[in-house]
Amino acid sequence: MQTRRHTLKQGAVVAGLLAGTGLFPQYALAFNKGAFEAKNLNDALKALGASGAPQASDAVSLTAPDIAENGAVVPLAIASTLPDVKQLVLLVEKNPNALVATFKVTPEVEPSFATRTKMGESSDVYAVAITGDGKAHYAKKEVKVTLGGCGG
Repeated sequence: MQTRRHTLKQGAVVAGLLAGTGLFPQYALAFNKGAFEAKNLNDALKALGASGAPQASDAVSLTAPDIAENGAVVPLAIASTLPDVKQLVLLVEKNPNALVATFKVTPEVEPSFATRTKMGESSDVYAVAITGDGKAHYAKKEVKVTLGGCGG
């Protein structure tokens, strides 16, 4: 008979084996604390490895609503047709922490992602593509929020 204690012991052994072989997920390695704690766009991009001033580009697209009825769930999508894209980044200028999401891009991954975020107030939203040479290219859109999402 399988007891709860026996199941927990087996789970701990399996987790130990996975961690020892490097097969256990390494979430902490993917987290860029400096970028997520940045209070403005430039600091977030710098922490993500972007060099120089970001440049507006038609090769980066941002899909966002003109008006967000509920700031707690604002849908955003980002895509790029630039060559050698390494990261796609979503930022909300007036959020307490500007960085919403960062997506690592490899040659096997199509540079197109969608997510939802919270917005506490109306703000400019930026979609940024960072290429292998560290250059940042962006698209921007103003999103008006009618009901606050960040504690509102």
